[in-house]
Amino acid sequence: MKIMTCIKQVPASNQVKVDQETGVLIRDGNNTKMNPYDLYAIETALQIKERANQAVVTSISMGPPSAKQVLTEALWMGSDDAVLVSDRKFAGADVVATSYTLSQAIASQGDVDLIICGKQTTDGDTAQVGPEMAEYLNIPHIPYVNEVIEINDQSIIVKSHYDQHEEIVEVTFPCLITVDKGIYTPRLPSYLRGKQFESYEIKTISMKDFDDQNESRYGLKGSPTQVERIFPPSEHTEHEKWIGSFHETSDQLYEKLKELKFI
Repeated sequence: MKIMTCIKQVPASNQVKVDQETGVLIRDGNNTKMNPYDLYAIETALQIKERANQAVVTSISMGPPSAKQVLTEALWMGSDDAVLVSDRKFAGADVVATSYTLSQAIASQGDVDLIICGKQTTDGDTAQVGPEMAEYLNIPHIPYVNEVIEINDQSIIVKSHYDQHEEIVEVTFPCLITVDKGIYTPRLPSYLRGKQFESYEIKTISMKDFDDQNESRYGLKGSPTQVERIFPPSEHTEHEKWIGSFHETSDQLYEKLKELKFI
């Protein structure tokens, strides 16, 4: 069984720089971390590996060379292999171009039984890349998985949690699932595995390794959506303190909302 986990390097705080021309985040590798939801994706893959026969877990990430940091962390956690998808032609990709690029990268790695993604990333919060990848790969997908119930040679049975209900679904391989936080507790990177992978060379692939060489499908050229403006949230400490009864403070709140033209 071949399992692939998609992981991403994201800013570790909201103090990030933005390219004023393209409107995209400047990812220089400083003050970054693995996307928190991807930790659950890796742990899910490792838990499935322990329950399945002869499973191999490969972690894949799209980004600049500095993204090797999160791939190294994945190896230390328990992944068997790691692949970096990196090319200047991929820069500035929106969710559509990112999904297509990752689908091409995964397709270039041969047959994969199960792809596991975190529910979303903390820098984009779209929760679209996983399902879009599945569409490009023409495989079934299940989002918001919070429990793996059963694994067999042909399929996986999972429970998905939605806003108003839960579903138990059996999906055949190959397929893709996105996992929510809390499905498992992610393990810590192992010092012993770190020593084991100390001289390990993480493989890097680029557009030349893909079947589709059409540059209009990747990066800014392949992005149908464009960011009009992006900026860090402003911080201020101005506040008012109101003391009074429920009715008095309700009236004050109403007048304040009118003053600010919210109502």
